[in-house]
Amino acid sequence: MFRTLYRTILGPDRTRVLPKALGRFRVPAFAGLIIYGFVWAIIGSATYVDTAYPAEATKYGDGWWVLIFLVTLGPYVLLIWSPLYAWRVAAPAFYFVSFLLDGDRAGAFQYWTALPLLIGVAAFYSREIVVTAALITMAIVPFAEPQRAALAFYVPLIVAVVYLFGSRGRAERELEEERGSKAALEERARIAREMHDVVAHHMSMVVVRCETAPYRLQGLSEEAEKEFAELGEAAREAITDMQRLLGVLRTNGHEPEREPQPGISRIPELTRPGDEAEVDVDDVPEAVGLTAYRIVQEALTNATRHAPGSRASVHVHKNEGRLDVLVINTAGGPSMGGGSGQGLVGMRERVAVHGGTLTVKATEDGGFLVRARIPLGDK
Repeated sequence: MFRTLYRTILGPDRTRVLPKALGRFRVPAFAGLIIYGFVWAIIGSATYVDTAYPAEATKYGDGWWVLIFLVTLGPYVLLIWSPLYAWRVAAPAFYFVSFLLDGDRAGAFQYWTALPLLIGVAAFYSREIVVTAALITMAIVPFAEPQRAALAFYVPLIVAVVYLFGSRGRAERELEEERGSKAALEERARIAREMHDVVAHHMSMVVVRCETAPYRLQGLSEEAEKEFAELGEAAREAITDMQRLLGVLRTNGHEPEREPQPGISRIPELTRPGDEAEVDVDDVPEAVGLTAYRIVQEALTNATRHAPGSRASVHVHKNEGRLDVLVINTAGGPSMGGGSGQGLVGMRERVAVHGGTLTVKATEDGGFLVRARIPLGDK
């Protein structure tokens, strides 16, 4: 109970549910909300200025209308980031404005400004938070305006209706989060399978060099030959253990790959007619080269699918101990759709393996930019 109360009143909220729910309509929707709050803020402050008795004006001071304006408009600005933050400001503001306007003079604007914020909480948040917010709101209404205490009984009714309508949206968001988590796990398994090939290659080289050491190096003592033999055996056991682990990571129906994993040198092969590729590095760790190849591959695939007819430029170079991979495509035709929608998840997972950073954003000319910065480390 105390945990739910903390999450409702003081806990951080990073869900950003409103921008996700509104999608491409978020800009006009946000503008409409700000205008709505602005109009009611003017009405509230004007109500105080026009109807306050002289005695009250002397008691509270002429500047209180500014505070009424701010506490009315402020929650609608916060609503863009978090409906829960907006409600937290609006709940005590409801009591504050009723106190300034002596209850009876608060007018309908109090309810027309507070109700949409409570609806926002009921539509997007969990049952525990919605119930807690509703109970707190029910307690504030009769405490702030005893003469309108009966209105508190409408709060649970409104909240229940909105919560039921918002159930589908909550379920879709949970499903989307589960899909994202599943895609990340699948990508990590794929990365592990690909990294197995890279590591196995190096381990095989260790085995070969250890086994051939007595023939390549003259005058080795028995102890040295025994040491090389033990090292080679340990490396061979490590390869066997990795193959067993790879069998666990392999999904049903997945066949082991026979071809060597691609690297930096094969990035130019990915470009399409009209694309440009500038790859001026060739001496990087194999794992980093594989990651760079996959990022360019995914970026160009997305450009072909979502911006058909576009042209892309690929730049790969070293910069201060890291590998910079930059793919920019111009605007193209209408998106052909398709794809799993998890390509960015895969790219982020690959870059995260090396402790790098990934930037993806739209460009001013309607194109798209993908930039990865991958630390090279010690080769």
